Amino acid sequence: MNGLLGWALAEVGFSVKRVSGGVGRREFGDFALGNHVVLLVELDGTHLVDTGMGDGLIDPVPLVEGPVSQRGFKYALEKISDGYWRFHNHEYAGALSFDFREDVADEQLFMDRCEFLQTSPDSPFVSALVMQMFVSGGYEVQTGRVAKRITPEGETSRLLENEAEFADRLAQVFGIQIAEVSRLWSRVVTRHEEFTSENESKK
Repeated sequence: MNGLLGWALAEVGFSVKRVSGGVGRREFGDFALGNHVVLLVELDGTHLVDTGMGDGLIDPVPLVEGPVSQRGFKYALEKISDGYWRFHNHEYAGALSFDFREDVADEQLFMDRCEFLQTSPDSPFVSALVMQMFVSGGYEVQTGRVAKRITPEGETSRLLENEAEFADRLAQVFGIQIAEVSRLWSRVVTRHEEFTSENESKK
């Protein structure tokens, strides 16, 4: 998403720099670098522009340390000791932070991480269904069978019970209608059962 946005901004005349971000670098170290395209755009100074975090920013923010507020959600930018910037997502987000430097990105690193995220069984985007969409007052999330609505006040969640409920949520909330909804629902249920079993075995 940020790749497409960056291309569009450059096409209409903005100065755009692609830099290498690492979602979860705070937890997983430099292995995370390259899993997120970060855009730095010159407006009246350098701005962080990001649509790639489905639960993060909507509007550009100046690249300066301090708190950021959008739509009632609280974020922050911090310059950390190793020369990286850290974007702190809001407290209800799925991914709580990403790190980046202002150096031009290593495009090969992006390609390698993209391959991993799209194909590896260890990738969260391969192992589970994940959908996020901004809506008035917050955003909607679908992770497997779990439907969530996130607002600045918190989150509400429920477990989808059947295929009809799943298909209705896809259509009404996310605007998605697919012919193979039965096959997808079957895989969602199977993965939910596997995930539940894995968590139980760890207790």
